[in-house]
Amino acid sequence: MRSWLLCLFVSLSPTAFALGVEAASGAKPSVVPATTYQEPFSTAALTQLLLGLLFVIGLIFLLSWCFKRFSGVTPMARHMKVLSVLPLSTREKAVLVQVGDKQLLLGVAPGRVSHLHSFEEPIVDDQPNESFAARLGEAISKRRSVDEAD
Repeated sequence: MRSWLLCLFVSLSPTAFALGVEAASGAKPSVVPATTYQEPFSTAALTQLLLGLLFVIGLIFLLSWCFKRFSGVTPMARHMKVLSVLPLSTREKAVLVQVGDKQLLLGVAPGRVSHLHSFEEPIVDDQPNESFAARLGEAISKRRSVDEAD
């Protein structure tokens, strides 16, 4: 069965068909022109390679952004925040976590998380006093006032 399919495939290929037509017509079989050699490190080839690479990398970033943006998955821990981390050694650390209105001090080691203390009143303010946008706006307005004074 396989040999029969192979014979059918070879006989129906365009090259075999063209050679068969030329042989049947009595014409001399044409010679297939050899492909011209192109330098692999020419400017055109390198440009094409770099543009293709940039396109693929851009496509990867675009798809990852779209997946994050439109996946519909909401963060599971939107009511939990890590406020501070204090390394105690190379493998252990103390972590201050905000959970709702409480702050928890946890000891984290490889393969283990231990509850050290719970704080009823927040000891660390989780809201920054001034946002970056406000500070940037102040800096720009100061810069403009200095430029206008000169």
